[in-house]
This record gives sequence, C-alpha cells and structure tokens, in this order.
Amino acid sequence: MPLQRLAKRAEFLRNPRAADAAAGIKNLQQLIQLRWMAVIGQVFTIEVAHHSLRLTIPLHQMLMVVGCLAVFNVVSLLRLRTGVQVRNVELFLALLVDVAVLTTQLYLSGGTSNPFVFLYLLQIALGAILLRGAYIWSMVAINTACFALLANYHLPLELPQDLHQGLSSLYVIGLLVCFVLNAILVVVFITRINLNLRERDARLAAARRRRVEEEHIVRMGLLASGAAHELGTPLSTLAVILGDWQHDQELMGDELLREDIEEMRTQVQRCKSIVSGILLSAGEARGEESAQTTVRTFVDALADEWRTTRSIPAFSYRNDFGDDTPMVSDTTLKQMVFNVLDNARDASPQWVELLITRDDKAEVPALCMTVNDAGPGFAPGMLDHLGEPYQSTKQRPGSGLGLYLVMNVARTLGGSVTARNRAPEGGAEVSIRLPLAAVAMPRGHRQV
Repeated sequence: MPLQRLAKRAEFLRNPRAADAAAGIKNLQQLIQLRWMAVIGQVFTIEVAHHSLRLTIPLHQMLMVVGCLAVFNVVSLLRLRTGVQVRNVELFLALLVDVAVLTTQLYLSGGTSNPFVFLYLLQIALGAILLRGAYIWSMVAINTACFALLANYHLPLELPQDLHQGLSSLYVIGLLVCFVLNAILVVVFITRINLNLRERDARLAAARRRRVEEEHIVRMGLLASGAAHELGTPLSTLAVILGDWQHDQELMGDELLREDIEEMRTQVQRCKSIVSGILLSAGEARGEESAQTTVRTFVDALADEWRTTRSIPAFSYRNDFGDDTPMVSDTTLKQMVFNVLDNARDASPQWVELLITRDDKAEVPALCMTVNDAGPGFAPGMLDHLGEPYQSTKQRPGSGLGLYLVMNVARTLGGSVTARNRAPEGGAEVSIRLPLAAVAMPRGHRQV
C-alpha cells in the first residue's frame, strides 16, 4: 500500500459522518419497530373498546387509519433497506406522520376526553431524543396545537362520568393504561437509543484512534522515505568502489579478500534493494516496478528470497494455495510477510514455517499466510494488545513496530491478522488473511 493511500485513508477517518449515518439508520429501525407495536396496540384497543366495552366508535374509519399507518411503516422499512444515510428531516417527517395518525384517532374517539391523549407526550419525548435544533421545538409546537384543536373539534365519545369510582372507572383505567404504555415505551426506546449512541461513540473513538495510528504510519513512512533517499548515495558510492576493487588484479589475487569483496557486494546490493522497496512502498518509482504475476509465483519467490537472504537452519515452506490466480506483485505485501518471518526467526532461530492456503469457503475468498515458530510464544497480555505500536518483548529501542505495521497494511487491504500461542507443541502462530479481490489483478488486465 503506497504511503499516499494510507494518507487518504487517514483523511477519510477524520470524517465522523459514517458513525452518524449508522446511528441514524438504527434510530429509524427502532422507530419502525415502535410503530409496529403501535399498530398492534391500536387494533387491540379498538377491538376491546368496540366489542368488550361496547363503546360507540367509528370502527371502520379507525381501522382504516391503522391500515394507513401499517402501509407507511412498510414504506419506511423499504427505505431502511436501501442503506442510505437517514437525515434528521426524514426522522422529523416520520414523527409527523405518527402525530397525524394519533390526532386522527383521537378526533374519531372523543378528542381530549380520550385518556390516550397523553400519548402526545411520547411523541415529544421521541422528538427530543431523535431530533436536533429547531425540529425538537417544532414537535413541541405541533403536538401542543393538535391537543388544542382536539379540545374543540372531535367526534364525541360517550364515557360514564364515574371518576369517583377510582380504578372501577373506565376513564381512570384508560389513564392508567396510557401511563403504563408511555412509561414502558419511553424506557424501552430511550434504552435502545442510548445503546445506539454508545455504539456510535465507540465507533467514533475507534475511528479517531485509527486516524492517529494511520497518521503515525504516514509519519514513519515519510521518515523512512527520507532515510532511503539519504542512504541511496553512499550505497551507490560503495557499489562503485567495490566494483573497482573487483577489477583490481592485485586485490583479486588474494582469495580470502576476493570472497570478502563478493560478500560486501552482495550485502550492498541487498541494502539497495531494501532502499528501493522502501521508496516503492512510499509511492516513489525507484528501482523495480510492480510486476504482473500470479499468487503462487509471488509467494514462491517470496519464500525463496527470504530463505536465501536469512541465515536459518530449517525453513519449512508449503504452498497449498490451489488453483492459481493472477495478481500484481506489491513490495509492501512482500515486506509485510518478511516482517512476520523475521519476527519468527528472532524468536525461533532454528526453525520457522510458512504455510500458504486459500479459503474459498468464506463469503469472500481469501489468501491465507500462516507463520509458525518454535519460540517461547507471546508473553501473557501481549495478545490482548496485538497490533499496538511498541508492544514487544525485545529490549531494544524501536522494537514492536513490525507487527503493528503488518496489521495496518492488512487492515488497509480489508484483511486481518490473528496471532496465538501454539499448544501443545509450543511456539507462536501468526496468520495473515487477505481478500483475493484486494490482491488479484483487476479485470481487463491480462498477464504479460
């Protein structure tokens, strides 16, 4: 992943709209669920009032209003499934529909003499939770106006004047039911909304933390890029001097000196390759460009290069990827795997294992690279802080960045990195999982 791409990702993470959008969608979902409860509750209340209490109400008109509310809720559900961000004005309009339905039902059943008139308080409470700014006070004004209009304009509802009978009074029972309903719905809905808000805050906190991490990577990339530029000149000078020495017959006459010069040339060339890799990772075209290849060829070459450039008695490599897939090789991918292999060699100098597999059973096919070692494993508590910078058991400055960079590169590709201690054989296991779509060659390109 070039440095510029990480910078763009860090810039994207500064925008909290994604978390707000997720909270808006969840709030609309809660409102839809609450509306279904209202539909069921209204049907039940109308049936009880008409058939059990023998109250004279316009049954068909009230059921028709409930049907309209159900249709609106189906439309809201279809809107929810689009996944498009829910704006505050949409929640405001949805609550206005609920207020209109409540007002119509109260108009048909006694107006303010209906004990369920206090459900307006629930609408105001929902508005205060879901809406912002002027929308909240608009809800207060609209509900108050509807209440006032119902005092003068409504169809009569014949209720016995028996308030003195306490809980034996239909009106008092209606008030009690309305109070309990308000209390339950407010508690349930506010609890769910608060949960949504906490989840949103957690996502925002994670985004901020990720932003800091990405910016840290960008800074390290800039530092590494600058250091690579500075190292380029002395390395080129050393390569020229060693080349001159190689043509000096007097120097080449000494066999031990000739071997030392050859080894020095090899190590200088390796340093130049590392510098080129750093610059390529930073998005600067110096050295070899990315090449079209296949997954099997890429990982085979990667394993062979690591084996020949590192001193280790036993390196076990197995490629079980299966059917090959075209891809574009990326220096950063190679360096990512090298970091994990180098960490494994530091912990287990005698044996390291690299396994390559393909996971086609998952929803997204993935390239899986697993590195095993026979070292002491991860220290207690380190697995809980996996991927955090400077988390290492190595007692030297700057250690602990390797796995941190590996996890961030994998995460940028949409992949993941997991680690565990191997039991009972001992040692550690680090698995890199990358979606094939992220590393495969784009459609329309052919391998050349």
